Amino acid sequence: MWKQSCSKLYQNVKKEEVWCLWTDVNNWSSWHDDLDYCKMTGPFVVGNYFMLKPKGASAVKIELTEVNEGTSFTDCTTFFGAKMYDTHTLEETPDGLLLTNTVVVTGPLRWLWVKLVAQKVANGGEAHMDMLAHLASTNND
Repeated sequence: MWKQSCSKLYQNVKKEEVWCLWTDVNNWSSWHDDLDYCKMTGPFVVGNYFMLKPKGASAVKIELTEVNEGTSFTDCTTFFGAKMYDTHTLEETPDGLLLTNTVVVTGPLRWLWVKLVAQKVANGGEAHMDMLAHLASTNND
């Protein structure tokens, strides 16, 4: 198993605003500058899936494997010989809202998918959290 996590604390960001942006999958490209599009039909619930198209790459099908309303969700991308899980969590603290993104890759070909995809996803975690928090804070105004 390969795992990389990043956390960052934000002030003046409401948990409800972040959750609202996370569950609005069809508009992820407005704060994910590396996406052409993201499309989901139906509710944000375990078992549903969305199609995510990174810039310069093919679209992939991603399934929601865990949804804890208002606090966290995990999605899973299945590759040949590996699975990549991306967990997003919200935690209210006395010092602000803590956002955490954790990427885990399992399977016999995890080394390949870490090199091709997962490391880039994990490395972009902080920048995506910054864009998300900025958008959420402007929605508060």
